Amino acid sequence: MTTSMDDLRFFQVVASSESLTAAARELGCSLPVVSKRLGALERRLDVRLVHRGPRRLALTPEGEVYAARLETILDQVRELEDLVTHRSGDLRGSIVVQATLGLGRAHVAPLLGEFTARHPRLNVQLRTTALPLRPHRREFDLAVHVGTPPDSSLRMRRLAENRRVPCAAPSYLERSGTPERVEDLADHDCIVLRENEGDFALWRFGDAGNPRQIRVHGRLSSNDGDIVTGWALQGRGVIMRSEWQIRSHLQSGALVRVLPGVPTPPADIYALLSDDVHVPRRISELADHLAARLPDRIAGSTLSPDLPELR
Repeated sequence: MTTSMDDLRFFQVVASSESLTAAARELGCSLPVVSKRLGALERRLDVRLVHRGPRRLALTPEGEVYAARLETILDQVRELEDLVTHRSGDLRGSIVVQATLGLGRAHVAPLLGEFTARHPRLNVQLRTTALPLRPHRREFDLAVHVGTPPDSSLRMRRLAENRRVPCAAPSYLERSGTPERVEDLADHDCIVLRENEGDFALWRFGDAGNPRQIRVHGRLSSNDGDIVTGWALQGRGVIMRSEWQIRSHLQSGALVRVLPGVPTPPADIYALLSDDVHVPRRISELADHLAARLPDRIAGSTLSPDLPELR
């Protein structure tokens, strides 16, 4: 019996999942069904594809080869489907989008709603997460990422400009004083956002020609940006947050920019796509839509014009 396209798509999900339980959840079936189907595929190929651990799933060397090659095959199928749908003018198929929690809720989700309203034959799934990107696991068709992407093998498209801004509530600054130099942050309660895999407590300032960084300390931290911002609004400490997320609070005066004369490095917003030979039209058009609409949604007054050199 030959391997079908359904088998290839099935194993693509398995290979990109943390466990067979996660794969079953993604496929919408039970764990025994997934296990049975995987076993049947391995018997047909006469090779073990997956090491079945108690908690995590790992591909065997043969499984790694199989997963890599099936991506090429599925990409060729997507290219063929694009050729057909281009003639009909319709976009169809499925797109998996990954975004951070805050940006996903505030902006990516509404823009995906707009896009699917224009293309009713598309199915779009949005996954919001505080976990780091893992491009090698093929977990998404398009990811919306804030800051420099961690993997240079991905195809990148800048969607909007953005910077991270240090700020605090007036009540905190009245109680603890206002930092006048970058070094002063070491003596303040700094609320840390634990995002991705970076050094969370290392805050960066300056630009490529004059970089500066300082390790901050504080009693509060979270992987949820909304929680971190909420603590700052309550006067609990200083935060370093993206302009798009705290702009309205700065404009209302609920938060005040700290060290306004000190520049911060760019943390632009990117669309990340797999670096395949062919990007399906539905994905490239979604990237176009995000690039056209996202800047308008996060637009506001510029917070860092013509900043002087670091002190």
